[in-house]
Amino acid sequence: MLPSLARPALVAITSLLVSPLLSGVSALVTNRATTCNGYSELCEKSYGGVTFVGAHNSYAVGVDGLFFNQDQDVTTQLNDGIRLLQMQAHNKTGVINLCHSSCDLFDGGTLEDYLKKVKGWLDSNPNEVLTLLIVNINNLPASAFDAVFKSVGLDQVSYSPEQASLPASGWPTLGSLIDSGKRLLTFLDNGADTSSVPYLIDEFTNIWETEFSVTDISRFDCSVNRTKGDASTQMFMINHSLNKLIFNQPAPAPELANVTNAASGAGSLGAHVDACRSSVSRAPNFLLVDFYEFGGGSVFQVAADANGVPYNNKAVATPLPTTTASGSSPSSASNFARSVVLMSTSDSRLSSVAVLCGLLIGVLAVL
Repeated sequence: MLPSLARPALVAITSLLVSPLLSGVSALVTNRATTCNGYSELCEKSYGGVTFVGAHNSYAVGVDGLFFNQDQDVTTQLNDGIRLLQMQAHNKTGVINLCHSSCDLFDGGTLEDYLKKVKGWLDSNPNEVLTLLIVNINNLPASAFDAVFKSVGLDQVSYSPEQASLPASGWPTLGSLIDSGKRLLTFLDNGADTSSVPYLIDEFTNIWETEFSVTDISRFDCSVNRTKGDASTQMFMINHSLNKLIFNQPAPAPELANVTNAASGAGSLGAHVDACRSSVSRAPNFLLVDFYEFGGGSVFQVAADANGVPYNNKAVATPLPTTTASGSSPSSASNFARSVVLMSTSDSRLSSVAVLCGLLIGVLAVL
C-alpha cells in the first residue's frame, strides 16, 4: 500500500497523463460532421452512393455567345449548390488556362486563379465535399496540375484513394471525408498518375459517362458512352446538356434550359435520372448541366430526390436577362459574329452585314 503522502502525487500524475487523452477523445467525438453537403442524412452515405449536381464547363461564364455554358460565376455556382465543377484545361504557352475548344476562341483565365476561388469557398464551407473534373485537352502530365494545386493549397484538402480505381461502393462516406479534412476529389479524364500524384484520380477507371453532345432533346439516355472499367460497378455521370447545331457546330441551347433542367417532363433532367434508375438500377452520381439555375433550382430538387432527402427549396441565382431571352433574340451565330466584331475593332462602320457575314464564315472555318 502506498504511503498516504504519496497518494496525492500519484493522483496528480495520473490526472496529467489521462486528461490529454480524454480531451483528444472528446475532440474526436465533438468534431465529427453532423451535416454533410447540407444534410445530416448524407454523412453516413458513401461518396459513391450520393448524387451531385455538376456545372458543365463551369469556367465558361457569359451570355449571348457560342462558348458559354454558364452565366453565373464559380462562387455563385458553389453557393447555390453545385458540387461538381467540370473544366477544360489547355496548355497556353506553358501556363494551364481554362479554354473552350481553343484559347483563341474563349479563354476563361488561368487554372490557378480559378482554383484560388475554389480554395476560398472550401475554406468558408467546412462541411462540404466537392468534386473537380478536369478535361486534360493537351495531355498535360499530372505533375503540371500538381504544381498549381500546391500553389493554392488545394493539395492539402485533396483526397487520395487507397487504390487507383474503386467501385462505387468502395468510396469513403461524406462524413469521413469531412472529418479528415480531405474534402476535394479531383478526376482527370487522362494523364492521371497516382504513383506520383495520388490525389489526381483517373476518371474513366472510376466513372463512366453517357453521350456528351446531345442535339436532340428526346435522345437523353443511360447508355455507357465512355469508360475504361466495369460500368456495372463504377460511379457514373449523365451529360444532360442540350446542344443546337449552328453551321454544323454544336452550341449551347439556353432557350431550352428550363425544359432540360426541369424535375419532370419530356427531355427533363428528372426524366433522365428516372430512366437511369430503371435501366441501371441506381441513380447517377453526377448530373452535368448547362445554365444550372434555369428552372429555379429544379436540378437540385432532382438530386435531393435521388439522394432520398427533402428538397430545401433554397433560392438560387436568377438567369441573366440576355441569356433568358436568347431564344427570341438574334441567333447565336449572329451574336457570336457581333462579338468578334466588337473584339476586333470599335469602328462602327464595321457593323455592316457584309463584314459580319465575312467574319462569321472565317471564324467558323477555323472551328
